[in-house]
Amino acid sequence: MRSALGLLLGLAMVSALSGCASVGRSGPTVVASFYPLQFVAQRIVGDHAKVLNLTAPGVEPHDLELTVRQTAEISASTAVFFEHSLQPSVDQAVAADAPAHALDTTAVVPLRNGDPHFWQDPTLLARVARAFTRMMVAAEPAHAADFRSNDARLQRDLRRLDADFRSGLAHCRIRTLVVSHDAFEYLGRRYHLAVHSIAGITPDAEPSPQHLQQISALVRSEGITTVFNERLASPQMVDALSHDLGVRTAVLDTLEGLTSTDPHANYLSIMRANLAAIQKADSCS
Repeated sequence: MRSALGLLLGLAMVSALSGCASVGRSGPTVVASFYPLQFVAQRIVGDHAKVLNLTAPGVEPHDLELTVRQTAEISASTAVFFEHSLQPSVDQAVAADAPAHALDTTAVVPLRNGDPHFWQDPTLLARVARAFTRMMVAAEPAHAADFRSNDARLQRDLRRLDADFRSGLAHCRIRTLVVSHDAFEYLGRRYHLAVHSIAGITPDAEPSPQHLQQISALVRSEGITTVFNERLASPQMVDALSHDLGVRTAVLDTLEGLTSTDPHANYLSIMRANLAAIQKADSCS
């Protein structure tokens, strides 16, 4: 049995090592740690590099635990694109064996109050996209002109999105959002909305009874008609609160992971769907 077990372990190690060795042999590769960074990377690199997203669709990025293969993909990549402190296993892998080119978004957009969801403000995502472009120009200078051209198009798209939010939320009867967890502070700050979360930064945080009472009082005093859930979190807490208060529920997408069944959905289209949901909930004209 010992020799059989040893043979199996040996075969597993050979398989793992050969799998890891094959990771870096297919041309330039960019490893993005979660969806908004994948979106930026794909828009900038185009066909000049393969973009791998470490966070599978429908997975909560905060909960990501890297596989052996994913750790090897980070090590073998041309560049890695991540946000420090959002996914500790990614931080550990990058610290242990990062490629020559790595971009931590917090070096570009410092986090406010520990909130990692900066991409809810398109102008901040645009800033990160410019930094990513500079990194890719250094990593693959032969394609520098294409990277810069792709970035220019992405910057235009993000400016249009920002303009749509500014005009779409300029005149609203209610200027408050009640959301399931604290993922929309950057959006609120950019577009002058007061955002109140039921839970904290992480979706599974449990609110205290006192906090629930404060949220309930806020909903009643401001005439709030809608409490927002999100796609990657359980709706149970929001459903219970909305039932008790007699208000509607709707969905805001945090965009941490791409969950839409629409094959053409992307950051831009989902952000616009969020805008439409806020306009309806807050009676914007």
